[in-house]
Amino acid sequence: MQGKVVAITGAGRGIGLEAARRFAEAGARVVMLGRDAEGMQRHAPEGATALRCDVALWPEVEEAVARIAALHGRLDVLINNAGVIDPIADLATADPAEWGRAIDVNLKGVFHGMRAAIPVMRAQGGGTVITVSSGAAHRPLEGWSAYCAAKAGAAMLTRSAHLEEAAHGLRIMGLSPGTVATDMQRRIKASGVNAVSQIDFADHIPADWPARALLWMCGPGGDAHAGEEISLRDEGIRRAIGLM
Repeated sequence: MQGKVVAITGAGRGIGLEAARRFAEAGARVVMLGRDAEGMQRHAPEGATALRCDVALWPEVEEAVARIAALHGRLDVLINNAGVIDPIADLATADPAEWGRAIDVNLKGVFHGMRAAIPVMRAQGGGTVITVSSGAAHRPLEGWSAYCAAKAGAAMLTRSAHLEEAAHGLRIMGLSPGTVATDMQRRIKASGVNAVSQIDFADHIPADWPARALLWMCGPGGDAHAGEEISLRDEGIRRAIGLM
């Protein structure tokens, strides 16, 4: 990753922040994207920069990627990590505006990132796009209709992007990390809704694990998984990454 340009959405905390640290340690030029640029910059690893970017808003994503290309001359990796769990609510009572916001962030945000990054990567002859997925993309969970629907859509969007862009030298894939010890899990725990909220916080994997997986996927180890969704529940994958 030495000298590679890496953009990470939702980089202010959790998986995004840990990924920024891992990629920076590997020698990448990291650009952290999120709604609180000042907060991100305070926690940014050495050499990383922070840009304000709400992934739900296409003009902000378009501008952020344009700034990255202008500053660094390229974009080698995009990590679509930004996500929200709210609203945690039954379909019959969910607030339509909150439900729509979840789709804007978790699904449209992934599209916005791809739409902005793919032309840049095509022009330079290649690049890697990884979407942070979830087990919720593949099975429904009570109270999570917005999250499940958006993650399912993002998983199919990732497969569609691979179908269209592999011939242009792009590597596009997904990572399903399982349950991770982040602020989102604290919100889920407090809700008391569905089986995930009953998991002891100590049983969630550390955010560093998916961060290390994302770095591994950007190297030769990820070549065989283009167009696929890797799961950190897979012991073989964990072993290959060095997490066992």
